[in-house]
Amino acid sequence: MLAFLILVTVTLASAHHPGEHFEGDKVFRVHVEDENHISLLHELASTRQMDFWKPDSVAQIKPHSTVDFHVKAEDTVAVEDFLGQNGLRYEVLISNLRSMLEAQFDSRVRATGHSYEKYNNWETIEAWTEQVATENPDLISRSAIGTTFLGNTIYLLKVGKPGSNKPAIFMDCGFHAREWISPAFCQWFVREAVRTYGREIHMTEFLDKLDFYVLPVVNIDGYIYTWTTNRMWRKTRSTNAGTTCTGTDLNRNFDAGWCSIGASNNPCAETYCGSAAESEKETKAVANFIRNHLSSIKAYLTIHSYSQMMLYPYSYAYKLPKNNVELNTLAKGAVKELATLHGTAYTYGPGASTICKSQLQSHAKATDGPQSLSFPSFKACDFCLRVNVL
Repeated sequence: MLAFLILVTVTLASAHHPGEHFEGDKVFRVHVEDENHISLLHELASTRQMDFWKPDSVAQIKPHSTVDFHVKAEDTVAVEDFLGQNGLRYEVLISNLRSMLEAQFDSRVRATGHSYEKYNNWETIEAWTEQVATENPDLISRSAIGTTFLGNTIYLLKVGKPGSNKPAIFMDCGFHAREWISPAFCQWFVREAVRTYGREIHMTEFLDKLDFYVLPVVNIDGYIYTWTTNRMWRKTRSTNAGTTCTGTDLNRNFDAGWCSIGASNNPCAETYCGSAAESEKETKAVANFIRNHLSSIKAYLTIHSYSQMMLYPYSYAYKLPKNNVELNTLAKGAVKELATLHGTAYTYGPGASTICKSQLQSHAKATDGPQSLSFPSFKACDFCLRVNVL
């Protein structure tokens, strides 16, 4: 398993898209030292539109941490004034978000069709799921596990040599629409599985003994929207009764500590938990698949960005799982090996104490899983990890 986790690292080119331009928008990093600083950021967030990148919401800020957030151009002066007047140490990570996005794109070098070395839109990924299964029938099969709010088919790839009673690892990507590196990783993993099977000892052993259920994009509707309209869109595209605000945060829609601390019941919020647990078709599809395969699924990996973290249970409470020593040893070893690739330092630990404020009792949606992916009515696995890349 450690060798498998070492594969969780990719470097892909970014992309440009039409739609919202982000001209003059800024991304700030604030250094939070104590509870007073946290209170000040709560105050700021209540008066200005702040899109939190790390952590996901203002409720998750903890002392002795850094907070990254995106601010619209019209609010940047007021935000900088507030930070300066209150003695909050900060830096501007991105001075013009539009320029940063455009600088990462060069239409002259973008390949046509699917490529593992660039970001692919949903139409291309969908075609790829069929192609990769057709071309590798001895290793890969494709199935549909449901549909999205807008009617897109949710495809799952089963990767592994055929065999009976094989244990499985479930891995998802693309819960949050704007986290493009996440679906890119799932595609890259499938590519590496095919390319190295029979050539590399660890991958060959994995695929002979295990099945990998790979869900390349969970939030397909939102992902499409980031390509056509708004690159920074995060939620689904479902409608919400009584408001023009659209979408639900799938990560906070599962039936486990639903809509607790760290989630919002405001449909306009980025962390909106939905009208009810599993209200979203995408959530229901994933949950039902896990329930139907409890006997075989032994581990769950969910790939996110942004920040470099490797998180394991629990996130909804400060208790430790029964296999905490095993998980901690595994995460520590994986983080050490990952650092040898590009020098990237990953933070690791239980989700609650690693992400959340020390006084929070619950904010995520996990039972035996990562920050917000697991299910209270059953134990999906003895070991689940959330990996944040980039």
